[in-house]
Amino acid sequence: QVQLVESGGGLVQAGGSVRLSCAASGRTFRNYAMGWFRQAPGKEREFVAAISWSGRMTYYADSVKGRFTISRDNAKNTVYLQMNSLKPEDTAVYYCAAGGATVAVATAYDSWGQGTQVTVSS
Repeated sequence: QVQLVESGGGLVQAGGSVRLSCAASGRTFRNYAMGWFRQAPGKEREFVAAISWSGRMTYYADSVKGRFTISRDNAKNTVYLQMNSLKPEDTAVYYCAAGGATVAVATAYDSWGQGTQVTVSS
């Protein structure tokens, strides 16, 4: 498995912006599709966004379309999630994941980070 470490979470006011980063170890990072998921207390883990190995294709949950942007820099072994116009309902632990396909289901990913907390106040 690829080791993944998320960073960039914290407390932000509603309407504000946060950029999350996910740093991956290993030289095969470019061969993985990457995804972001989130989980609020007492709720199921939810798909947020995914990006293909090339970065050419991206997919978003309807709840974040137009507000969040996923990107990757394979030279830096890093994937990003830019989150704008944040809402209190975006509050969750955000997880980075790596897998063999650009899909929205958690079971398709075989490597996961430990998560980073994002709290949106209003």
